[in-house]
Amino acid sequence: MALSITNLSKQYNAEKTAVSNFSLTINKGVLGLLGPNGAGKSTLMKIIATISKPSGGSLLLDDIDIVQNPNSIRKVLGYLPQDFGVYPNLNAYEFLEYIAAMKGVGGKGLRQRIDLLLEGVNLTADAKRPIGSYSGGMKQRIGIAQALLNDPKVLIFDEPTVGLDPEERMRFRQLIADLAQDSIIILSSHIVSDIETIADEVAIMQSGKLITHAPQHEIIKQAEGRIFEVLLNNSELNAFKHQHKVIDTARQADQIKVRYISTSGSAAPSSIPVTATLEDAYLFLTQNNS
Repeated sequence: MALSITNLSKQYNAEKTAVSNFSLTINKGVLGLLGPNGAGKSTLMKIIATISKPSGGSLLLDDIDIVQNPNSIRKVLGYLPQDFGVYPNLNAYEFLEYIAAMKGVGGKGLRQRIDLLLEGVNLTADAKRPIGSYSGGMKQRIGIAQALLNDPKVLIFDEPTVGLDPEERMRFRQLIADLAQDSIIILSSHIVSDIETIADEVAIMQSGKLITHAPQHEIIKQAEGRIFEVLLNNSELNAFKHQHKVIDTARQADQIKVRYISTSGSAAPSSIPVTATLEDAYLFLTQNNS
């Protein structure tokens, strides 16, 4: 199974283009989608989910045009949008049964599947409570469960770990890892560590365009030799920030350890090179393309 995106664009008006000339082929596994706010990630995922129509380009699922034949992907699609809403008066069972009916999922095995999904997102103990009484993280978990109801082969998650505590994020990552063997999974998140942990490949968007797409290690390699650390006094930090892209700071006794990007390739005095991470590479690449 492959999802082929070719020269895709979405233009709302003469002044606003959300996606521009975007081309990418996505195979089974997890694609991590990264980009600043307004990069076009959510618009792209809405187009793939057939909620929004593109202004141009093509979108094929195994050679079937899903813009012209949206039902071809809807039958195998699981989607968790960023602005996922619930019916607050329904409990988890009632809500998932309602979503199952909307998706045309039924039969004798439905209740068992719902039980398994609720167990998978750790909501079994709260399944009979009204969803309106759930915390934000619990609502996000019911959103993950509804996306998996129809045993989808294409999964789209837009900021799925927002509101989840570290234990639940770990549970989600394991769930995705189990599904990735047989499914195309597109995962957008501002939490780069989630992408780094589970994504096979990474695509980075900026201003509606794809700026890079590769396996993680190849993207990280692009930042090699650009990431450094240096110890500074408090009085030196502000001036340093004006000259370098600071990634992180950590106080050490009476000094501050600063992790930064050298866009020129030359380091500040007393700096030491450090191994780049996906977050380092993401910041380096988006800064260079801004």
